[in-house]
Amino acid sequence: MYQLSIDPVKPADFPAEETILALGRQVLESTESWKVGKVFSKGTVQTLSRAKGPGDGAPWHCRISEHTKEDATFDEFWSKIGVNKAENEKEFISAIKKATLVKRISETQSIWTMYYTFPPPVSPRVFTVLQTIHFQELAPRTGLVVSIPVNLSGPGDEDLAKLEEKGTKGRYVSVERLLELDDGTVEWRMATSSTPGGSIPTFITEGSMPGQISADVPHFLKWFHTIRNQGTA
Repeated sequence: MYQLSIDPVKPADFPAEETILALGRQVLESTESWKVGKVFSKGTVQTLSRAKGPGDGAPWHCRISEHTKEDATFDEFWSKIGVNKAENEKEFISAIKKATLVKRISETQSIWTMYYTFPPPVSPRVFTVLQTIHFQELAPRTGLVVSIPVNLSGPGDEDLAKLEEKGTKGRYVSVERLLELDDGTVEWRMATSSTPGGSIPTFITEGSMPGQISADVPHFLKWFHTIRNQGTA
């Protein structure tokens, strides 16, 4: 039985869209009982974590932040996280140098590959994921994006694999949710489990995860406000 983890899945073995979304919701619900960690970004981003469990390839980390419309409205958030997510992330996550659409499966599912570079001695990393997107219009409005790692090394996937950059294969699974609260503020919650691949010691990558995932929040807001002020958002 499939569960969300860093184990990569071949396109022929992709679970049903509803299965992926249901598992994503389960992960987010379970974060309510995860271990509370540090707070980042001047007290605006709370982190949580869960130790590696059965079937997990790595521990899980979560960040939660709440945003007024001055930061961004629900529609503004969703326009950048629920639409062209990988291309937008390249704009505010400096390590992502390239985001390539490998295959659009449907309006709500697509395979993306991202090419990351890091300061030496860490070599470039390639992360390829299947993104499944779901938007719920009924109150409370909710946007969900579940990304699972993809393995394109199998027979029949050669043309897709050609679109991946050369680099060490990393893997991540993530569940990201935007939730519109009663007063119009937006809760942005993201849970992820990952491995950078290669020979980086686990204690180094795991120790830096809360700070890394939290930094995405101010980076997103800084980028979004720049384009909003320019009128290009």
